[in-house]
Amino acid sequence: MKGLPLTYSKDMQDDKEPAFEAADTLELSIAAMTGMIGDLKVNTERLKESAGAGFTTATDIADWLVRVAGVPFRQAHHITGRIVRIAEDRGCGLEDLSLADLKGVDERITNDVFSVLGVEASASSRTSFGGTAPANVAKAVVEARKRFL
Repeated sequence: MKGLPLTYSKDMQDDKEPAFEAADTLELSIAAMTGMIGDLKVNTERLKESAGAGFTTATDIADWLVRVAGVPFRQAHHITGRIVRIAEDRGCGLEDLSLADLKGVDERITNDVFSVLGVEASASSRTSFGGTAPANVAKAVVEARKRFL
């Protein structure tokens, strides 16, 4: 029994305690989540209002600059920061800025950037596996229902 990996100089009984604690924690967590989700009432309007708060779509500008305009990410990050500052100063969302405002920060920005701005456009642009595009989510829901119901 000596020299076993991960249990050097341990009593063989002591190596099971963390596994039992993890199982107990998981069981409690599942019970808590089941109760929480069972009573959950989603306020869709409030979610829509909150989703865009805090310039959550700023990364979409940086991603767009990298993907479409060929800007290195370190530059795209700084460009996006300047755009966020303008929107912050004006008290508006990123999607509310004009193309002229955006081009004032960087000439490589085109009208196409608006295809990824705004919460719905941002979610819809995520089409890779596990992404938030509505088609992806609908497919995942169908698969989950087949699997768990």
